[in-house]
Amino acid sequence: MSPILSGFLLLLGVLNICGADEKKVVCYHGSWSAYRNGNGRFEIEYIKPELCTHMIYSFVGITSAGEVRILDEWLDLASGKNAYNRFNKLKSSNTKTLVAIGGWNEGSATYSAVMNNAALRQKFVQNVVNFVKTYGFDGFDLDWEYPANRGGSPGDLRAYVELLKELRAEFDKHGFILSAAVGVGRYLIGSAYDVPQLSKYLDFINLMTYDLHGSWDSKTGQNAPLYASSADKTEAERQLNVDSSVRYWIQNGADPAKLILGMGTYGRTFTLASTANTGVGAPATGPGTSGPYTMESGMMGYNEICEKIKAGGWTVTWDDEQKVPYAVSGNQWVGYDNEESIKLKSQYVLDMGLGGGMIWSLETDDFKGVCGAGTFPLLSTINQVLRGAAATSSGSSAGASSSSSASSGSSSSSGSSATSVSSGSSSSGVCSSVGYARDPSDCGVFYLCVASGSGYTAHRFTCPGDLAFDVSSSACNYRSLVAC
Repeated sequence: MSPILSGFLLLLGVLNICGADEKKVVCYHGSWSAYRNGNGRFEIEYIKPELCTHMIYSFVGITSAGEVRILDEWLDLASGKNAYNRFNKLKSSNTKTLVAIGGWNEGSATYSAVMNNAALRQKFVQNVVNFVKTYGFDGFDLDWEYPANRGGSPGDLRAYVELLKELRAEFDKHGFILSAAVGVGRYLIGSAYDVPQLSKYLDFINLMTYDLHGSWDSKTGQNAPLYASSADKTEAERQLNVDSSVRYWIQNGADPAKLILGMGTYGRTFTLASTANTGVGAPATGPGTSGPYTMESGMMGYNEICEKIKAGGWTVTWDDEQKVPYAVSGNQWVGYDNEESIKLKSQYVLDMGLGGGMIWSLETDDFKGVCGAGTFPLLSTINQVLRGAAATSSGSSAGASSSSSASSGSSSSSGSSATSVSSGSSSSGVCSSVGYARDPSDCGVFYLCVASGSGYTAHRFTCPGDLAFDVSSSACNYRSLVAC
């Protein structure tokens, strides 16, 4: 995608004048949840397909011979190979089903070996087509984590594009849907992902805008902050938020309408070094204790978190800088998303003109309604905003004020304004190239410069509150952190 078109599409998102197409709500289902215990056990029949436009069954694997590998141990525990049939029986004309390949545990080495071999790659493409047809899915989701990384090779950048190109050609013959889940670490763009090519061949792109902080850090941090925090001291830290990730994909050539914003129905947990310091950025000694259902240190499902909070003994704090909550009990700390933060992220989808929202994953929402907010409260909130008769305002409500948000940029839910002003090739002197430019006399004002004739049209925006535009990250930030 050209920078001009990318900038124009970004502008449409900022002004919230995107097309009338229904927003996608993409729901991943982790099949292994069928053998969790107690209230955590999740059966396929618990899914409410009316809350999803696309349901993705996760995962299948890949063999070194270029074939789809059925993970029999999961299928057996989920009532045998009928699991696919049970899953696909839920779909309707309004809900499509896909099957995902890969995931974190699959790694990258086998993908790399297969995709860099033209014959094996073609065999894989045909195997995928047959698999989708055999089991009655509407499409296929690629979750290769990640090309050219984790055992991959530099040739993966090109091989991944060739794979998408070949899958697209075959899928178009059958009307199949082709999507992918992608990591949002900036190091992946240009090494793993050729963004314009992904945007060309994929029907939609699921941004994994979560796991931005976790127990691998030496301090507490939010799993999926919408914006940056004053605790983020370095440029790398200020990039680890949803807003920065989305803007970077758009700036690198992604069609905003194909970007699906990932939202986690789980939190990342930490063990605090001291109960005297419990805020964001507090020293941590390692992962938090595991939840009763997911049984994984360092994370808890939202269903586990809300049950613990309901039982008492936890203090919940709204992180107004990052627009997400965290909760503390003794030396245990968890940063997560609740209904309020999910509402703000869903509104962000509308503000930016994105294609929709995605959850990872169905089985860690409060799918039984144990916490009293109805079943699937997080997923239901996404639907309320993206598919309701009227989008819910992202203004202040219980615990979430409309005060300034670092790195909120021009489409922040906290009230940034946007007015378009024309400038010819020399009328204002603000624009010298396509992209963002800061006002030379006011650090809180910036422009999106779009080529127009022999010059540029400058679309003016104002950072919320007392924030200033940071030219190094193309986002609004705290003035103390901006050179202006």
